Amino acid sequence: MSTKKEQLTALVITYNEIGYIEKCIESVSFADEIIVVDSYSTDGTYEYLKQHSKVKVIQNPFENFTAQKSFALKQAKNDWVLFLDADEIVSDVLQNEITETISSETDIAAFWFYRQFMFKNEKLNFSGWQTDKNYRLFRKSKAVFSDCKIVHETLDVDGTSGILKEKLTHYCYKNYEDYKGKMLKYGRLKAIESFYKEKKFSYVMMGLKTSWKFFNHYILRLGILDGKKGFTICYLNSLGVLERYRELKRLEQKNELAYYLVMP
Repeated sequence: MSTKKEQLTALVITYNEIGYIEKCIESVSFADEIIVVDSYSTDGTYEYLKQHSKVKVIQNPFENFTAQKSFALKQAKNDWVLFLDADEIVSDVLQNEITETISSETDIAAFWFYRQFMFKNEKLNFSGWQTDKNYRLFRKSKAVFSDCKIVHETLDVDGTSGILKEKLTHYCYKNYEDYKGKMLKYGRLKAIESFYKEKKFSYVMMGLKTSWKFFNHYILRLGILDGKKGFTICYLNSLGVLERYRELKRLEQKNELAYYLVMP
């Protein structure tokens, strides 16, 4: 491999992540530039980041995940970008793999990372997440976040993709209320997506999709083997689907009311 040193920017978007953001920032300290876009945290996250000598922190109002990540991406001065969530950790061996990869004069434009999900401090081995992978390392000049999604954002890559061997550690579950709130928020954002795509609310689909989510992750994707934590994760994931349909119904009702109010 070439010894040419490529510059790397680490990007993170965050809101109220104190207790997790510290480990995340420490794990990307090997990057040449670290930029965090904060959505006006109220728990000390912003204050911590502002005092960190190696971090450039910018506050920007949160509209949706795609808009926030697109804003963050524009701030990077380097072409190679490592984009993490605030609850993700880069291990030492993954750091080495990233550094070697970007300095190898590779023609690959973006790299998928598999993730090791953590339930508090315990590994979550199944529950639908065992094959989860996301783009995390890519060339800024070769990728954009698709405007077709506002949650579980998609990266459109102009070029070939690769997969890194080492896994990214993802502390997805802090506590019950935090994860529940996250799933409900994702559900509402997915409802907005569906509403603008003119998908209609259906009680039948709400029941089928919610039940299928739990059955698929808990039984077919072996969440049952994760024990109590597997049941908790699968239940809350299916609750997010239920909330998507509830919110879609609320949006349709609100839209209908607005229509009748403006009718002559």
